[in-house]
Amino acid sequence: MTVLVNLIVTLGMLGIVPAGLRLIDPVGPHRIARLWPFLAVPGAVCLWLPRGALATVLAGLYAAATLVLAAQAPARLLRTRSLAPAEIAVLTALVAPSVAATALVAERGGHRLFGFDLDILALTVPHFHFAGFASALVAGLVCRAAPSSAGGLSRAAAYSVPAGTLLVLLGYFVDDWAELVGAAVLTGGMWAVAVLTWREIRPRARGRVTGALLSTSAAVLVATMLLALWWALGEATGITHPTLTWMAATHGLGNALGFALCSMLAWHRLGPDLTEKTP
Repeated sequence: MTVLVNLIVTLGMLGIVPAGLRLIDPVGPHRIARLWPFLAVPGAVCLWLPRGALATVLAGLYAAATLVLAAQAPARLLRTRSLAPAEIAVLTALVAPSVAATALVAERGGHRLFGFDLDILALTVPHFHFAGFASALVAGLVCRAAPSSAGGLSRAAAYSVPAGTLLVLLGYFVDDWAELVGAAVLTGGMWAVAVLTWREIRPRARGRVTGALLSTSAAVLVATMLLALWWALGEATGITHPTLTWMAATHGLGNALGFALCSMLAWHRLGPDLTEKTP
């Protein structure tokens, strides 16, 4: 499981985050996006080192970069003075990597942050790169690009993906039932993103490749989020559910490649007709 999770996180750090930042804004985050692959290298390297001082220092360097990114959130809020649904999703995306990096520093140092097992801390890293950053950002993009006729569903998606991500995090500190509530909210939001992507965004795509990428990202979400809900339900009730290793190989890999990567590629291909309307 460790090798697979490390590969997924490496993709998130070096590929998904800079690709997403280029979609947010022609100013602050876009400038950071140019440097991000270099800023993220220490974080990617530390994944493959044994736990210890060197790995912790490298993780700390990556954490510093994520804090610079997180600082863009209040700066953006002051500039836009907007708490529209799409903006909330984007602000969530800007802050999420810093949560992942905090868990990474603790895990690489062998420190049970807040008493959590090191395995849980390790899985928090991909969760907040993909559910926290990629999913929230795509929810914001879809919300802004969707037509007014889909306003209710698009707002629900933009609100519930950040809310579900936060509730899952809070569930870590409460109990498995609280985490199940978070998983349910996040699943509902991601399914709303899938419906909007399929019904509203895909038909407006130019070219078969872009349409195929959007179709794949929407279809994958149906399966991967059902797995997430099954796992959370099993943890809360004790019913048979997938192991963490199986979840990494299915839910994790599917979200990383089928949803996040395909979504980023598709939104970059959509062109100014849609991306100029994005947050």
